[in-house]
Amino acid sequence: MSEAEVHYQAPGWFTQQVFNRAVKRLTRMGLSVWGSRVLEVKGRKSGEVRGTAVNLLTIDNVEYLVSPRGEGQWVRNIRAANGQLDLLVGSRRVHYVAEEMPDEAKGPILRAYLKRWKAEVGVFFDGVGPGSSEDEILGIAHKHPVFTLRRA
Repeated sequence: MSEAEVHYQAPGWFTQQVFNRAVKRLTRMGLSVWGSRVLEVKGRKSGEVRGTAVNLLTIDNVEYLVSPRGEGQWVRNIRAANGQLDLLVGSRRVHYVAEEMPDEAKGPILRAYLKRWKAEVGVFFDGVGPGSSEDEILGIAHKHPVFTLRRA
């Protein structure tokens, strides 16, 4: 995907300054909000560890990260860090290695993600929801990076 084709929907002021910060703060205190975790990954430019609130999806004991907004900073940082990341809830830290899924394999993961968090993130999926056809879900898969996580 060329730089001109990169898909990303930036959060609005309220989401960025209030909602995301509140979820991140609560998660760091040990209160997971609907599966929230604080993702920590080394910044690809600064080298500094960056933290952001994400939703951890678990299906059949396999853990996934889905980027509802597209090719955001945390996605690019995971790629640059060769998949090395930590997820935190309170003082509990788990180290993972992430592997990005190919678009054609994302259907069941995106459907499950939308089933769980559509009310929160559905606006970023171009009208596609958990009840959409497989073709509709696969039609937007290229816009939403999905990572399979393996505990390191």
